[in-house]
Amino acid sequence: MTRRVIGLLATASALLLVGCAGLLPRARTESPTFQSFQDARDAVESLVPMQSTTDTLVRLKIDPAQQPNTVILSYTDIVRRVVNGSVLTKADLGPGILMCIEARDTCHGWEINVSKVNKVRTGNFFADFVNFKRRSETTGWRFNALILLVDDVVVYRSWGGQPEINEVDVQNNPLGPLQEIGPAVLAPK
Repeated sequence: MTRRVIGLLATASALLLVGCAGLLPRARTESPTFQSFQDARDAVESLVPMQSTTDTLVRLKIDPAQQPNTVILSYTDIVRRVVNGSVLTKADLGPGILMCIEARDTCHGWEINVSKVNKVRTGNFFADFVNFKRRSETTGWRFNALILLVDDVVVYRSWGGQPEINEVDVQNNPLGPLQEIGPAVLAPK
């Protein structure tokens, strides 16, 4: 009977160990509008300065009402970002930026930040849980764009970001849960 109980406990422990990887933390950030970096890039690049209007932006779903994380920029926000402390002259600025600055209060902008990032802790659950070894994998993309408008017409657009995120972070703590205690004990009170 004792062997039977030990056998059942060993089997249960083995099953528990196999399923433990699913207990590691996961995190995800997603853009509700764009499914890929290329989708976001194509949408912004399809805007034609001096021709595209806010109706075009609404149709492409890159307006603040449809695209979360869009920062609405006032004229002063734009001037601060473009000219603040800069050695640029008017001749250095693009025609759309210059038009926006000269338009003053009829100038406004949108700064769009979208991403799809997955962060998963992988590896051994128990080593992670007791803080001996933690391994995190981060994958996805990040996109940002700046769109300047005078009245309801796009006068400038630019984009940037990270088309591919692929990071692995490994933390080894030889003392496990005691690793953090050392500095606390040695620090003067």
